[in-house]
Amino acid sequence: MAADRHLYRITGGVPLRGAVQASGAKNAATKQLVATLLTDEPCVLHGVPRILEVDLVLGMLAELGTEVTWLGEHTVRVCTPKVTSTSLSSSYSGVNRIPILMMGPLLHRRGETVVPLPGGCTIGKRPIDFHLAGLSQMGADIVDGTRSVKVRANRLSGAHVHLPFPSVGATENLLLAAVLAKGTTVISNAAVEPEIVDLVLMLQKMGALITIDIDRTIVVSGVSELGGVEHRTVPDRIEIASFAAAAVATNGRIQVRGARQDHLITFLNALRHIGGEFTETEDGLEFFRGRPLTAADIETGVHPGFMTDWQQPITVLLTQAAGTSVVHETIYEDRFGYAEQLSTAMGAEIELTTKCLGATACRWHARDFLHTAKISGPTPLKAADLVIPDLRAGFGYVLAALVAEGTSTISGTRYLERGYEDPVAKLAAVGARITTQPA
Repeated sequence: MAADRHLYRITGGVPLRGAVQASGAKNAATKQLVATLLTDEPCVLHGVPRILEVDLVLGMLAELGTEVTWLGEHTVRVCTPKVTSTSLSSSYSGVNRIPILMMGPLLHRRGETVVPLPGGCTIGKRPIDFHLAGLSQMGADIVDGTRSVKVRANRLSGAHVHLPFPSVGATENLLLAAVLAKGTTVISNAAVEPEIVDLVLMLQKMGALITIDIDRTIVVSGVSELGGVEHRTVPDRIEIASFAAAAVATNGRIQVRGARQDHLITFLNALRHIGGEFTETEDGLEFFRGRPLTAADIETGVHPGFMTDWQQPITVLLTQAAGTSVVHETIYEDRFGYAEQLSTAMGAEIELTTKCLGATACRWHARDFLHTAKISGPTPLKAADLVIPDLRAGFGYVLAALVAEGTSTISGTRYLERGYEDPVAKLAAVGARITTQPA
């Protein structure tokens, strides 16, 4: 991971008011860029966010032989007439999870690949055993090394793959492998997040035959080839929820152009329970505080549940709500690492426990992971010097600084900028007192 380009200085205590444009979803655009490897024809993607994560993926594609041309601020043309390399350099080892998704496309194009093992944010182990087991069922020969995975296959064949957990990454990986495989692939207990549906829509435009059936079942009938495509990426529901939480926490009013209610149903319900409100606008949604903030119990889950990436800003928001709230994290076992700085440096009252305090025991039950938070509020937060530990915690710290009295300094901003496009300019546009200084 590259070093910070700059630090943020944020003076809090100001209601945020104004409008911002939702960026394209990182979790959709990056996977769609990988999908372009499935064809030798040009692909044009619109709404691609200009973030560090996209730059990383485009760098990977260029190593493999992809020609990359930006046609506009958020429109990129990519074409891979020939895959010139079947492996990525070791510099991408541990950087993010994108290389592991390239296995299927590279097997179809070249019959073999060596990809570095994934990395990314420190939010739990995030193993890839589901990915490898599914590809093995489809006929891939896999040699798992210490820092990379070597995979070979003459041609992948359809299989019935049941995922023990509806993993987003494993579902995406199997989709990218199945579209050109021989025969029919059935992915049961699949993830069905909006970003996955958007990937399916893009693949369908390219000529794939994919059905999203009932009970989390995705059926893919393999085709012999895929063609080029022009596609617009869905808006980023994580960024939208982050600005919604900022509007409510600071008692302001923020319109997010491009926000889609159908992608935010569970979040909007939780926001309303706490005291937030929204209204539909001509081209998006507007967020504001509807009543005094009160405690709520929230449990993360797979879509259509409460998204794990909404957990951090909502936790900060709950520090300003009256009463004791509970946030039960069921997706990752180690995603409350950011809470320590909120408590010790800023004065938040957050108690972490290994107990499942949600509606039901989750898969981390009795496994000694601090995966539930009890938040007492309202608590006035104090300005502090903060170090961002991972991408999603980043906006949580920004939000805490926006609420706190005084001026906070935030380092580790490279993590935030992996997933949020031009956050400083967007926050300044809605009245945040935020400046940068060289790191």
